[in-house]
Amino acid sequence: QVQLVESGGGLVQAGGSLRLSCAASGRTDSTYAMGWFRQAPGKERDFVASISWSGVNTVYADSVKGRFAISRDNAKNTVYLQMNSLKPEDTAIYYCGARLSRHSLGTRGDLVDYWGQGTQVTVSS
Repeated sequence: QVQLVESGGGLVQAGGSLRLSCAASGRTDSTYAMGWFRQAPGKERDFVASISWSGVNTVYADSVKGRFAISRDNAKNTVYLQMNSLKPEDTAIYYCGARLSRHSLGTRGDLVDYWGQGTQVTVSS
């Protein structure tokens, strides 16, 4: 069992930055891939970024490529999402997901074994 808790969301003006964190607890001795997904009001949950256990393999949605950066610190059992040049269309609840695998999730939310509760990101224009 793995528990994931997101933090770092909030209200920011367009063009601003936020850094989200996802702290894992419980079965943290296992290797796991991590990813970020987001869900806007009235929309389905979409892929944002993912990272393998090693941190070598990263994948980004086209809509955030060049603006967002995913990273992880396995010693701290934490994955991060640095979000720069934020746009109003980035407004959503951001969810952290984990897969018990050394390999990246890629863009596959259906491979997620554990989800966090989400953190709200609101970008004003």
